[in-house]
Amino acid sequence: MINILYIHGFNSSPQSMKAELTRKYMAANHPEVIFHCPQIISSPNGAIKQLEDIIALEPSATWLIMGSSLGGYFSTYLAEKYQTKAVLINPAVRPFELMENYLGEQVNPYTQERYQVLAQHIVELKSLEQVNISKNNYLVMVQTGDEVLDYQQAVEKYRHCELVIEQDGDHSFINYENALPNIALFFNLPLISA
Repeated sequence: MINILYIHGFNSSPQSMKAELTRKYMAANHPEVIFHCPQIISSPNGAIKQLEDIIALEPSATWLIMGSSLGGYFSTYLAEKYQTKAVLINPAVRPFELMENYLGEQVNPYTQERYQVLAQHIVELKSLEQVNISKNNYLVMVQTGDEVLDYQQAVEKYRHCELVIEQDGDHSFINYENALPNIALFFNLPLISA
């Protein structure tokens, strides 16, 4: 059994464009894949427990992980813990440095959830950092026009991994749908026979 766990970014949701495009692509081209994309809890430790609990439901299954932005940071933690493959899209590399700009009340534009970003969340994010990574486990896709994150941080951290660096674009990863066949290939998903 093949499971894909897609982890959306900060203030995002399963209704985000990339999550929806991935869900539809997998349903059409790889119907054997079970696609999971939960609404992530707003605290880092809560989010990790939530994601680990999902994986624990099918411990003998093959789990493949995808993450965008902050979801890419969480994906790296999980890929190292479970030694599985992960695809990262414009991933956050040091989100604990950025979160100071978001302290206080936040409103998720998708769900309208109001919640607080606390100093404790920065500490939790720092504790999840993975310094040594398994170079064969990652496909990392960045666009140089990312206006939210410095794409060069990801290029440096994942320099020994499979890297796709696209010029221009933005944080949403423009033309993401064109990358889905390459993602399926990286995950070694079986092709549907004609």
